[in-house]
Amino acid sequence: MTFTDAVAKSKTLSEKPDNETLLKLYSLYKQATEGDASEEKTYGMFDFKEKFKHEAWLKLKGMNTAEAEAQYIALVESLSGDSLRK
Repeated sequence: MTFTDAVAKSKTLSEKPDNETLLKLYSLYKQATEGDASEEKTYGMFDFKEKFKHEAWLKLKGMNTAEAEAQYIALVESLSGDSLRK
């Protein structure tokens, strides 16, 4: 499965993942596509959803694109119950 395939597959999962898993998917996707998160906080004081997303992404600082893509693919495969890697 390629990273692009995994992104598409993540949008068609039969069950919505829990919030912790959604944050992991988000942070791995952002790390794979944009690299390290900025330390700057661009969300409002009461925007907790954006705060949690930003903090999850910051935890991956230093992870390279290939590793983020590989972890994203593995997570989507485990959530889908498929072993689509060929």
